[in-house]
Amino acid sequence: MSVSLYYTALRTEPLTASEAASVTRIVAAHAASFPYEDEESLYVYEQADGDRGQILAGSTKMPFEPGRLLPVIAHVLDSVTELRRALDGADWRVHMDDLDVPWDESEGYVLPGMRDADLMAELGGL
Repeated sequence: MSVSLYYTALRTEPLTASEAASVTRIVAAHAASFPYEDEESLYVYEQADGDRGQILAGSTKMPFEPGRLLPVIAHVLDSVTELRRALDGADWRVHMDDLDVPWDESEGYVLPGMRDADLMAELGGL
């Protein structure tokens, strides 16, 4: 059974040309710096005509290997944080299946322990 991280932004106004360029830049920068070539990373869906009000949506399947889990979560959540900050006035929902990921104005999207070096080392040794 796999776990995925989902991210959605809703707003009545569509993306501006500048915002669309920012999204493209953020996604490209994320892809270039993603640590694992063989894992799923930030994936933004193509916009569908029927998705009124949805200006961005995507998902990332989390790795099965415990040692890769926290680096992938941190990298993707950092990118989603950057996306949120680039898209003013949107209502966001970020969640891992049924668990909502909280927003913090100073840190962005974070989960407890996701940058804990000792926990990463422990998971890497499994």
